[in-house]
Amino acid sequence: MAASTLQRFLLPVRTATKCAASTFTARRCLLSAAYTDTKVWEQRESDPQSLAELASLMDRSYERKFPVSSLTISRFVDKISSSEEVAQAEYYLYKFRHSPNCWYLRDWTVHSWFRQCLKYGARDKALYTLKNKVQFGMFPDEFTFNLLIDSYLKDGDYKGACSVVEEVMLQEAFDQPTTQILSLHALSKYLAIKPDLSWQEERNVGAALMLAGLKQENSAGLSAQLLGHALIGKVEIARGIHAVFHQMPLIWTPGYIGRSLAVMERVCSDAGDLKLSKEVLDYVQKVLQELSSTPASKTEEENNTENEAGDSTDEEYELERAKLPQYTAKFKELSERLQAQGKVDSGSLEALMSRLVQEKLRISEESEVAQYQKRVQEWEAERRQLVQREKEMREKAQQERQARQAARAAR
Repeated sequence: MAASTLQRFLLPVRTATKCAASTFTARRCLLSAAYTDTKVWEQRESDPQSLAELASLMDRSYERKFPVSSLTISRFVDKISSSEEVAQAEYYLYKFRHSPNCWYLRDWTVHSWFRQCLKYGARDKALYTLKNKVQFGMFPDEFTFNLLIDSYLKDGDYKGACSVVEEVMLQEAFDQPTTQILSLHALSKYLAIKPDLSWQEERNVGAALMLAGLKQENSAGLSAQLLGHALIGKVEIARGIHAVFHQMPLIWTPGYIGRSLAVMERVCSDAGDLKLSKEVLDYVQKVLQELSSTPASKTEEENNTENEAGDSTDEEYELERAKLPQYTAKFKELSERLQAQGKVDSGSLEALMSRLVQEKLRISEESEVAQYQKRVQEWEAERRQLVQREKEMREKAQQERQARQAARAAR
């Protein structure tokens, strides 16, 4: 009776503590107001032409098979003032991408497109053009990626945030610390809701965890690496190495489960305070158990229907699958060593990433905001040069036209 009473007393305390912690994390884990401030971007010089004039100009140019300049499409995107106009801009971006001038879509136009989508509630358009980047030419920089990820995180749409992180992974754009931290945070939040992942989603989430984790030399980064390698290794052994690296920024050398064990070995050998999440270790153990209990004939049948890589891939698949008993024994040994050395963090992956956010996000933001301000200045300088060149070319064309008219009149 006393024990049950104590439990009833402690439960609200634990719940309140958990809620307070999660509220703090949600408030601090997102980008700061300084990072998302639009003042630097909106104080740029605006063009006097209206959206209707620009649309008419582009329509006439396309009808006459004339090229549309990068300045024209840039001005159109900058002039967006409603969600309906976002849809119009999407059409013209597609047309521009399939025109002779497609290579000249400016970086600031891409950035402006995503800002406008977020500003006018058209985030679905932003994600659609990002997913279809080849058709629209949408290859944003990391600052732009961060704004989009942050937007999804603020709304608690972790699946949407992970869809953006997947594109970051495919572009291998994990150079900036803020992008690494936001991506890892989004992935951990998504995995915390226990989604039912297809094997393609497991591979993509695993690749994002691994590539972002490789940039972080801490417990959160190493736990992400461990889980990422394990997820990719699960796909490798179940479906073959070709399913892993096809259209992915991953190496085609087999042995991803072995690489996950190498992460564990590294933490065992570390003299510092590196630890691995118990939740991640439990998941790796579960993966090994599932792979060991799955009959080889079943996975071979799946591979034969989907894999066209040839006999060499089949041999590599068989060799890797044959190592499962060794991997399982090695995992058990390394787990015991980690436990004995006190290198197992009892917290979840989500808790590790929340800690990473609280410790490092604000510091990384400051330098990136300064870089962004400098980049905007560079974009503006380049835009002014293009405007001046456009003006000179128009004046030259006008002079040539007048000279032709004078020549005809003199005949």
